[in-house]
Amino acid sequence: MSADIPAWLKAALEKSGGALPSHAASLLIAELADERSIARGGFSFSSPAFDDGQQLDPCFTADEEDAVAPPLEWSAPPPGTQEIVIIVEDADANGDAPTLHWAVWGLPGQKGKLLEGEAPPRVGKNAQRNSEWLLPQPPEDDAPHRYVFQIFALDLPMTLMPGSSIADLVKSMKGHVTAANILIGTYEREVWDDDDGGDDLP
Repeated sequence: MSADIPAWLKAALEKSGGALPSHAASLLIAELADERSIARGGFSFSSPAFDDGQQLDPCFTADEEDAVAPPLEWSAPPPGTQEIVIIVEDADANGDAPTLHWAVWGLPGQKGKLLEGEAPPRVGKNAQRNSEWLLPQPPEDDAPHRYVFQIFALDLPMTLMPGSSIADLVKSMKGHVTAANILIGTYEREVWDDDDGGDDLP
């Protein structure tokens, strides 16, 4: 994959403010989609819990007990769509590549939503090789990390079993993305001091 960031992806990432993420060019949407597929046919992606480019509530992160994945909603994809796939990556992760937080498929190829904490039909392995929402937990001294929620409409159904790797998912998706979009949620850790009546977060 080219180290250059596609113009359409650069524009979307710049909406969240700050310098471009260090791993912007390595986001999977840069590999799987193109400018023609972004928001094709009015295909939109949103969350009732946060606006695009705004901060995630701690209840979706490692900073709160019993945290869950945020709710997500999408409009009707283009005609002929067979399945919806959602992938979430931390574009500001430390290391050599984005951190994979969620890989979801098996969603019907139609307008839909995932409720807060709802178990999706099929979930693949995240960066920690668990088949679940990997709770955001950026270092306390880091600037806000950008969590890039990526949605894809496919022209064929996935046959992958739950727990499959992201490599297998991407391989199955290549050449079959008819529409896509992104939604960015940011998160920065809060550090409590004794004056706040709390302890430092672990």
